[in-house]
This record gives sequence, C-alpha cells and structure tokens, in this order.
Amino acid sequence: MDRTATQPIQVLLLLLLSGLLFFTGLGSMGLTDRDEGRNAEAGREMYASGDFITPTFNGELRVAKPVFVYWLMTMSYHLFGVSEFAARAPSALFGVGLIVMHYLFLTRLRGPTVGLFGALMLLLNIEILALGRMAITDSVLIFFTTMSLYGFWLGIHERGAGRHWIWTFYAGMAFATLTKGPVGFAVPLITALLYLAATRQWQVFWKRGAPIAGTLVFLILAGPWYAAMFLIHGDAYSSQAKAHTVGRFLAPMEGHGGGWWFYFPVLLLGFYPWSAFLPAGLYRAYQSWRECRLMRNRAHESESLLGSGEELEWFAGLWIVGVFIFFSLSSTRLPHYIGPLFPACALLAALFWAQGLKDPSTRGLHGSIHFMMGIGYLLAIGFAGAPSLFFKFSGKMVKEFPLATQFDLGIGPYVGATIIVVAMGLIGYFGLNDSRRGSAFGVAGGALASVFLVAILVVVPGLNRYAIAPPQELAYAAGLNLDPTDQLIAFGSTRASIAFYARRTVTFIPDGEIDRLRTALGKGGRTMILLPEYFQDALPKEAAGFQPILKRYGYVLLGNQPMVPMPPGADVGALPPTKTLGH
Repeated sequence: MDRTATQPIQVLLLLLLSGLLFFTGLGSMGLTDRDEGRNAEAGREMYASGDFITPTFNGELRVAKPVFVYWLMTMSYHLFGVSEFAARAPSALFGVGLIVMHYLFLTRLRGPTVGLFGALMLLLNIEILALGRMAITDSVLIFFTTMSLYGFWLGIHERGAGRHWIWTFYAGMAFATLTKGPVGFAVPLITALLYLAATRQWQVFWKRGAPIAGTLVFLILAGPWYAAMFLIHGDAYSSQAKAHTVGRFLAPMEGHGGGWWFYFPVLLLGFYPWSAFLPAGLYRAYQSWRECRLMRNRAHESESLLGSGEELEWFAGLWIVGVFIFFSLSSTRLPHYIGPLFPACALLAALFWAQGLKDPSTRGLHGSIHFMMGIGYLLAIGFAGAPSLFFKFSGKMVKEFPLATQFDLGIGPYVGATIIVVAMGLIGYFGLNDSRRGSAFGVAGGALASVFLVAILVVVPGLNRYAIAPPQELAYAAGLNLDPTDQLIAFGSTRASIAFYARRTVTFIPDGEIDRLRTALGKGGRTMILLPEYFQDALPKEAAGFQPILKRYGYVLLGNQPMVPMPPGADVGALPPTKTLGH
C-alpha cells in the first residue's frame, strides 16, 4: 500500500483511538480541585455574565490564567450545557487535534510509518491522556506550543510555499500566550533559539523567519486582551498577573515546590513506556550533532550544519532539554508543567524506535527494552500494593475524604498489575528478538491503553461516588433551593468546584477560621452550611439552630430553614442520593 493510500486510514485510526481514550466517561467524574473547579467555574461565570474580557471566579477577578480556555469553555457550555463534559471537552478536542497534527508533521518529514509510531507514542502515555481529560489549560497550551514549533521547523526548512509555515510559529505562540501566559512564548522561543545556536542558522532564520513581521503578528493576536485587562483593571490586574508569572517562577506557590530532580520521575513515569527510549535517543542525537560539528570544524567551514539529515533529532533533543531545564529552574513545580516537551519526546522516541526496527544493531536498543521491562515490573508491584498503601494512609485523607478509612479500591489495581506483568513478559519475548521486535510496540501501547481504561471504568467510579461527588451533590442541591440573596457557606472543605455546582457565589471558610464563620452567620437571612460531618462539633454557638437537610457519604448540608417540609422524626441521612450534575 502506497503512502497516499495509507495516510487516510491511519488518520482515521488515530481519530477513533484518541476519541475513545479522551472522551470515554469524560463527564462521568466530578470536577477535581483545585484547578479544574476554578477553571470550570470561571468559564461558567463568563458564560453567565456575557463578559468575555474579564475572567472571574466566585465573583472575584481571576488572573491566574489568561482568557482563551474560558472562551473555549463558554462556547462548549453553549453547545452542550453547563456540565463536567462541557468543561473538559475543549481539552479533549485539542488532545485529539494534537495527535493528528503530530502524525501529519512526522509523516510529512519521515513517512507514515514513523508518523504512526510518533502519534501513538504521544497518545499512549499517562500525562497526555490525563491532561486531555481535565478542565485545565495544559492540553490547549501543548497544542499551540507544538503548532508553533512545527511551524518554525517547516518555515526554516521548506522551500517555496512551504516557507509560509513560519507564520504558524508566531500565531501558535500568540494563542499559547493567551492560554497560559508567558510560558506560551517561552517554550517555543527557548527551543528555537537553542536550535539556531546549535546549528548556526541565524542568517537562515533572519532571511526566512520574518522576525520583525512575525513579532507584529504575535502582538496583534495576543496583545489586545492583555491591553484591555490593563486598561480596565489597572494595578489590580498587573500586580496579580506578576505574582502568578514572575512570582511563581521565583518562589513556590500554594505549596507546589520540590527538589531540582522533581521532573525526572515525572518524565519517566508520565511518558512511560516510551520514556525507556529517551536516554538512548538523546545520546544518539547528541553524538550525531557532535560528529557533524567536528567534521565541519576540521574542514574549516563556518556555515550552518544543514544537510546532515539528522537535524530533526537534534531539534527534538534540544526541545526536550531546553524545556526540561526551564521548568526545573522554576520554584513552583507541578507534574503537568512539563507537558509541552512530550511531543518532542514522542518525536525522538519514534525516530529511535524506527531506526531500531530498520537496524537491529542500533546502539542502546536492547538496553532500552530491558529498561522498559524493569520500570514495568516496578509499576506492577506498585499497582498490586496500592490497596494496602491506601488503607495504611487513609487516616490522613479524612479531611477531604471523610469515608477514606471505609473505602476499598477494589480489583482494579490487581487487574492493572496483571496486565502489566503479562505485557512485560511479551515485550521481552518480542522486543529482544530481532525478527519479532515490531510486535513489542503493539504490546506496550495496548497494555497502557488497557490499564488506563481499567482505571477509568473500574477504579474512578468508586472514587468519584465516595470521595469527589458528595460535596458537589450537596452544593448542587443547595444551589437549587437558595435565592440569590441567600448565603451558602463551605466550611472545612473549601473545594473550588462547590461554586460550580452551586451556580452561585460561595463563602469559603477554612476550618480554623471560626471568627470568619461567626461573622458570616451574623448576617442573617437564609443560610446553608456545607461541611464534612466531623466538623459539626467545631461549629460555634451561632450555628446551634442549624439543622441537617441532606447527608452524603461523610458530608452534611445544614440550614437555618428547612429546604423541604420534613415529617417529624424523618432520618435525613436516609434520603435518596441527590443527582450529580451532568450524570
């Protein structure tokens, strides 16, 4: 089958598989906190108010993230209604788009086989699958930073009409900046500058890269919203924006710190199983660049290093190293921050794997297979031990999960461990056999997809029912029964998603701030308090007249007036479950 006939079939396969993994059960789990709840509610408030300039959360200015994701959520709410699915749909849709874009780019440069390897590697890893199923900015950010860098590559290397791809470099940076702030242009710029320096292509970029006109394109696309926010809100915007950008880089925010080594295990596990190919792939790219540079130096040639045929590997390697170092230098560290380097990881890993299939003597290939198996067996042990570890530490989770000590993870972890053990055995059997090595790829990808689906379909529903949904269900019930002038207080459990489900402004009060609670209760009028049941004893005397209205798996909704008429002696704890929004 020729290349032209193969591509549509592979694109269809990728659309179906990525659609299955990103959209299956997308709205069946309540919003996780903190970021999902805040983002979904900010999008809902924009949808409700019709103000498409100023993002707010719980009625207050929110500048932690720029506006683009809230625009996407607003459109999604118009299409699907306000729900968990609608809040997450933009991330899933851009996740699918990322996989197809990655395939088309690699296929254009290295053919459909390498393109399919790279697309499946980018899809079948925990980090990208997780980010594509959450109401956060990262899936959209990764799409645009990747689009920007692919536009940079094509604009520099293509001839004729292909040079126009360079405008995608600047447009991608602009939309990425509207999605997550300065990191949106930092990631493409760091990678592009490193590549230009390593390959001595400064003059090439000046001629083909249109840096002045491109900068104007960037400013025209990204600048108006930032200018509008500054004109409307002045220092209230600029001071908060500075704290969430420069401040986040210089000092840990919200307790999200970690040592300089933080992202090594994140990359190893987040990109598993394909992370096993990265050490050898990076070393191979470095060696080829070094050899090419030495040859040029011996020949006393000062021009660029174009023409060796291995520039794409160098590009991917510099992308990985540059972005990894950039985020490691930041004081605030979270696992999803390094998501923008995953397309480069998939690119480099696919090129290394394709070379290994072509040449069985490829250096580092056997070691990479053994590395993959070793990490896999450790993960299987971790899965099998997860239920006992959960039971051991469940007592420390009761603040946000009141029934943690009574919850059982079920058979899901054991099923996952079994899948991994069997897969590792097959990977060893096929991967270390030169004539059957290709089958190891299918086994590794199939195992990852199977474990992920087991988690979604077996483990997550129980966690959602007992740990995530209870306060959200009570918040939804409260929101249905409170007027705009009434008051809803979230005490003890200050989950941001409570505002999303209540569809109203919520007074969030941590459990240690009793004086604030007294002040809130002193306002009078109809009031409800949502809290974990075990915090009831900590309530001040001002709440003595509040009666339980609904209870749900360790959470209770109290009110100073009954929500519905209750017959004498009724057990509110035995009421039927409230309905979760979107289910």
